[in-house]
Amino acid sequence: MLEQLFGSKTRFNLLRFLFHNSDDSFFVRELSRALNSQVNAVRREINLLKKLDILIEEDKKDNGAEHGASLRKYYSLNKDALIYPELEALILKADVLVEKELIDTIKNKGGDIKLLLMTGAFTKDTTVSVDILLVGDIKERNIAKIITDYEKKMGREVKYTIMNEKEFRERRHIMDKFIFSIFEAKHEKIINEMGI
Repeated sequence: MLEQLFGSKTRFNLLRFLFHNSDDSFFVRELSRALNSQVNAVRREINLLKKLDILIEEDKKDNGAEHGASLRKYYSLNKDALIYPELEALILKADVLVEKELIDTIKNKGGDIKLLLMTGAFTKDTTVSVDILLVGDIKERNIAKIITDYEKKMGREVKYTIMNEKEFRERRHIMDKFIFSIFEAKHEKIINEMGI
């Protein structure tokens, strides 16, 4: 939806990626790989966003160069830009819509799900090593495809764990450290047919 508003899928994906990594700066080829876009398309969008004062360009030394350190141009969001807060709000709202689509697709195609718990990247909790926990008779191939599609759309990795009910109950009963860490972290139960 927002791709049409921004006029370019590459521009929207670039902005989404940069807002998800707002404390970092990147060079063009790095952005091209992260977005799975052509270098020239990314460069064109960077130039446009620089003119609009949304991106900052800075020269940094590239220590990986063969003959000493050379300079490489890095790009990051201009947090002082006048429209930064509005752009951030739009990107966050778009992410919510994509997240809702992910949840609906998992519910419809994921199998007989007894527990669907979201944490980690979805709740902005960095203390946990997983983003999604699925318990039940899960269609693993369907989930793998759904997650891969979501990762491509969002430009970030999603860590998920699948268990059957027996394994989950056994691990919960012995106070398994992994299970305990998920429930200690900030989380949201999307499906909870296990009464947990």
